[in-house]
Amino acid sequence: MSSSITVHTARRRTLRVAAAALIAAASLSLTACNNDDTSSKSTDRTTTAASEPGSAGTSGGAQDSEAKADSKAGASGKASSSARTQTLADGSTAKISKLGEQRYQLKIVSKGSVVATLETKGHDAGLDANGMYVVLTLGGEVHSWMGGEHQGAGTFQLAGGWTAKVTKTGDARYRAQILGKDGSVMATLDANQHDVGLDANGVYIVLSSGGVISSHE
Repeated sequence: MSSSITVHTARRRTLRVAAAALIAAASLSLTACNNDDTSSKSTDRTTTAASEPGSAGTSGGAQDSEAKADSKAGASGKASSSARTQTLADGSTAKISKLGEQRYQLKIVSKGSVVATLETKGHDAGLDANGMYVVLTLGGEVHSWMGGEHQGAGTFQLAGGWTAKVTKTGDARYRAQILGKDGSVMATLDANQHDVGLDANGVYIVLSSGGVISSHE
């Protein structure tokens, strides 16, 4: 009896040891599987982030974003504005583009090259282009002519019955007061180191920074 009991007890201990070994092995296997899953998930997240357009750390995404921004800017920017051309008094070409509300740009093209640029910024613009006078109005109209100059300070009769009182205010700075028939000041032109122009009810006037004033109907 005591012998069989001893043998029976030994077998139970053997089974318990074997069971414990199996449980430990299963635990190790489960841990290894969990570690593999975590590593796989981490790798998946990294891959997803790298493939997302515009993500930080990917130059491709940044370039795509910049390309979209450039495309939007091009759709509403100056480059997309329609342009027209007009022949000027000296035979050169004016290329006129609308930049915005009452805002126009004129480029004078001669022999394939741009030789001068005018832009309206809240007021008419004018230019003395070596004896050719050009006015660009707020409405995008262009008027050019040659001749009719007056030089320096003084009072001069202009086209359309206007009178100009021109004074020198500094180096390459002249001012012209445009007077009506009753002598009242109707407009003032200040050429502060750059030419200026005016549409005076259909009479076009240019005052240069060198003190030359010319007008034309």
